[in-house]
Amino acid sequence: MRAYLLLIPACIVLLLGSACSAAKPSAEGTYRTTATIKDIMDSMVDPGADVLWDSVSSTVDERGITDKAPRTDEEWKNVRRHAIMLLEATNLLLMPGRHVAKPGEKADDPKVELSPEQIEELMNKDKESWVKHAHTLHDKVMVAFNAIEAKNVEGLFLAGDGIDKACEDCHLQYWYPNEKPQGQAQQK
Repeated sequence: MRAYLLLIPACIVLLLGSACSAAKPSAEGTYRTTATIKDIMDSMVDPGADVLWDSVSSTVDERGITDKAPRTDEEWKNVRRHAIMLLEATNLLLMPGRHVAKPGEKADDPKVELSPEQIEELMNKDKESWVKHAHTLHDKVMVAFNAIEAKNVEGLFLAGDGIDKACEDCHLQYWYPNEKPQGQAQQK
């Protein structure tokens, strides 16, 4: 009888051990990537960033200075939603198996941008830089998100430059690496 009592815990340990060592699905097998990086940029990153950038501004015209900023709870909620969309888009960009564009899709401006195949090749050659760019954008949007949570108009306005720089740095590396950054004049 005592032998059977010792056998029960041994069986439990054996079952748990085999369950824990069962093959886990790979990351690529877990996700179902449908949209391309270009799709995510067009549908989430650009619109999300635009709402953040446009949420705080000052316009000077013949009528004087007109300041724009979120004032009501609903306006802050809208800006917050777009910040969350932009934050999570940075994670979607990094999902394994996601391609830059659909097969055969062309660059929007081939005179300036690399082809989607060239962009994807650059990203695949240096995944670490691609991840770093996505994480930098996430970090810069977090600055804006924290300002939104605090309803800090000036902080939200100032965070816009960091978001813009994160986007531009990535685009200069992958989309149009042959372009000179703004402010750098062509030297003769």
